[in-house]
Amino acid sequence: MNGPYDIIDERFRDLILANVHLRRLSTGHLWTEGPVWFAAHQCLLFSDIPKQKIYRWMCDGTVNVFRDNSNFCNGNSQDGEGRLISCQHGTRSVTRTEHDGRITTLVDRFDGQRLNSPNDVVVKSDGSIWFTDPTYGILSNYEGYKATPQQCHRYVFRLDPETGQLSSVSDDFTQPNGLAFSCDEKRLYIAESGSSHDETVPAVIRVYDVCADNSLENGRDFATLDQGLPDGFRVDCHDNVWTSAADGVHCFDPNGVLLGKILVPETVSNLTFGGQRGNELLITATTSVYAIHVNSAAANGAPVAG
Repeated sequence: MNGPYDIIDERFRDLILANVHLRRLSTGHLWTEGPVWFAAHQCLLFSDIPKQKIYRWMCDGTVNVFRDNSNFCNGNSQDGEGRLISCQHGTRSVTRTEHDGRITTLVDRFDGQRLNSPNDVVVKSDGSIWFTDPTYGILSNYEGYKATPQQCHRYVFRLDPETGQLSSVSDDFTQPNGLAFSCDEKRLYIAESGSSHDETVPAVIRVYDVCADNSLENGRDFATLDQGLPDGFRVDCHDNVWTSAADGVHCFDPNGVLLGKILVPETVSNLTFGGQRGNELLITATTSVYAIHVNSAAANGAPVAG
């Protein structure tokens, strides 16, 4: 089979296409992250954290600056009304971009103390906003502003945007990172990326059962990466998990079995599904953004996030 593939399980052949190639959409960046596809506008938004910019790639191949001075924006998502939800290291907050362009701060504190540096975010179908809060954005002045953490843990949070209530759903991560729901939203996957600064931390994606009251239980390891660490990832319509890794994108089946890899020439930070037919994997990888068509799509046609 042609293409940049490492086929580990024969089932992976059904998820990829033999006659396509990895394409580079944009390059010259410092550290790309937070890809989110807006089908209504046929465009991909992605962050360059150190440059403090959000870029926009259009289907005609053009790339322009969507937002300058982005406050070291990292992860992005889209809510049910098509509004941009963003994690900002610089302001240590989660924000929402209204349809008229105004930016609303949704949350920047927990128990009266400043958040660490919100990293990745996903919106559940009930409108609740779930995000991780590691310390990457306050470890130095490169991706935020160096500061001492005020939170005693690196939490995973759930925000009710109607009431403004912020709740911790997990406090047992060294550095929580990417997160995504299963197709039926009964499971939440969360990346543990603490090995970035502590080699004793396992490079795993964990999975939790989501209870009726939106609390989490029965946390367990879902998959371990053999190259690098998990950062951002997405679940497809078959409940497979496609995750970033040091050598590309790894695809795991719903039981955590590694099916195969799409090899990328730069360390991958995140990815999402999008494109004109929703069957492109859009990949942020260090200095560049890549795309490749696959034989799959986002879970339940839900808003695709980063």
